[in-house]
Amino acid sequence: MVGLGNPGPGYADTPHNVGFKVADELARRWDLPRAKKKFAGELAEGRTRPGGPRVALLKPQTYMNEAGRSAGPARGSFKLELDQVLVLHDEIDLPFGEIRTRLGGGLAGHNGLKSLKREMGAAEFHRVRIGVGRPDSTDPELVAAYVLGKWRQPAAEVADLIGRAADEAERLVNV
Repeated sequence: MVGLGNPGPGYADTPHNVGFKVADELARRWDLPRAKKKFAGELAEGRTRPGGPRVALLKPQTYMNEAGRSAGPARGSFKLELDQVLVLHDEIDLPFGEIRTRLGGGLAGHNGLKSLKREMGAAEFHRVRIGVGRPDSTDPELVAAYVLGKWRQPAAEVADLIGRAADEAERLVNV
């Protein structure tokens, strides 16, 4: 499982880092051991519950646009097929609060997904697409400022979104 985001405290509470937040929530729910620095990221491994599926949660520390440099080697080390990879990421083309899952599909201009496709050879991995909404503009600078700025929604609504996205990830893992 790969949670997408940017490293550092300046990005912690931004829509672009919602993948990191969901990964953190899953690690908490599953009581995974503290993450280790590995694959140019932070990696936590364990089981979802006693006797449950084994999971590895990776938060690349490479910045979003280079996330594949972390996730690609991790996938290779774990010898995973692409459809065994689950990516948690922000989706500006979904309204805030909407969550959708899919296997493969387009990249919608998401630089983190582009990097994953480049390093893994294809985009046929599972995704939890977490709707963060978008500004009323297609100007790349305004869109970047939106996803890299602080959340505009109340903290309780953001926490609910993170919890529901974690629920979806758990559902996919436990299928």
